[in-house]
Amino acid sequence: MGSRGRSPRLGSDFGKLWAANLATNIADGVAMAAGPLLAISLTGNPTLIAGTVFVQQLPWLLFSLISGVYVDRLDRRKLIAVVDLLRGVVIGGLAIAVWSGVATIAVVYLAFFLVGTAETLADNASGALLPSIVGAEALPRANARLIATQQVADELAAPPLGAALFALGTALPFGVNAAGFVVAALLVSTIRGGGRTGPVERRPLRAEIGEGLRWLWHNQVVRMLALSICAMNVTLLAAFAILVLYARERLGLAEIGFGLLLSAMAVGGLIGAGIASRLRHRFTDSVLLRTGLIVETGTHVLLALAETPWLAVATLVLFGMHGAIWGVVATTWRQRVVPEHLRGRVNSVYLLFAVGGAALGSLVSGPLVSAFDVTAPFWLSAVLMAVVTAVAWPYFGRHLLARPGALSGA
Repeated sequence: MGSRGRSPRLGSDFGKLWAANLATNIADGVAMAAGPLLAISLTGNPTLIAGTVFVQQLPWLLFSLISGVYVDRLDRRKLIAVVDLLRGVVIGGLAIAVWSGVATIAVVYLAFFLVGTAETLADNASGALLPSIVGAEALPRANARLIATQQVADELAAPPLGAALFALGTALPFGVNAAGFVVAALLVSTIRGGGRTGPVERRPLRAEIGEGLRWLWHNQVVRMLALSICAMNVTLLAAFAILVLYARERLGLAEIGFGLLLSAMAVGGLIGAGIASRLRHRFTDSVLLRTGLIVETGTHVLLALAETPWLAVATLVLFGMHGAIWGVVATTWRQRVVPEHLRGRVNSVYLLFAVGGAALGSLVSGPLVSAFDVTAPFWLSAVLMAVVTAVAWPYFGRHLLARPGALSGA
């Protein structure tokens, strides 16, 4: 828990990391809108258009574990700066290709794949760097601020900006995207703390990956956090991949109404990030994680039952709040218990579970809707989350969360 009274200071190094995250989140949010718009302008094939999202996620499945090794081997501050600069160069090249009229869907795929590959290093290294520049007592506040920044920049403000910039000039949003990465690289390069303090023993990749896998699997709580986020993302994407159909066929909403549903989650996430630190002062992590399991299950039930837009919007605001609070609690707990020299590798395993769950969930919603109706993915997700809640409940008990080093069989 945090100390009473004055909140612990986050420090100037965190301010630079936060500003860099703001820049990259704006860049990502701009691309979130401009990328599909560019794809539509280049091809009318729905599969190729949808593939622009997949190629950016694919590197997480291919390289996440390898990236974790290099996050532990290298100076994380320098690694983030170099990778952000490279992302700026790649997207800058795409902007030039679009401006000169030589961009093709293959060029877009290549650029997004390279950016996604760089992201496996940058995102992991950023999370592993944070505990080195922020004290343990300040971690919940720091994580909450980073999550709030992501909600505002990546999900609320930047996507409309990206669409508006694309309307002004097809290359313009990608130029802004590239500039955001370059600014982030410059900011991170000025961070003074968090660098390597000594030599790192280098062994075969397989051995180093195995060490991270074993550590995560032997820690009961971190293992269950990884399995839970995997299951949550399976059920989330199974339901939310058809949210646009749900909005139209179940709730009778047009395009603007669908945007309202997405905004509701982002607003809820912003609220959740804002109150997460205070909730951790008032309640134990055990209470917050167990409550999160209940909210996750209940969200799918309420959305399956909802026939009015307002119930769906209220449910998604609550779901967004839960997602942010869960993120702060789970991330802070991992950062505190994972040894410094293993943070990159353990994070890489955790992220592989998270992205793998999302990828799997996105594959099942279409067949379910075709076989039954638009609420079927929500009902299936509710059942699966009820099972996950029952399995995870004892692992999130106070007796285990009070023992950061709790191992299987310990």
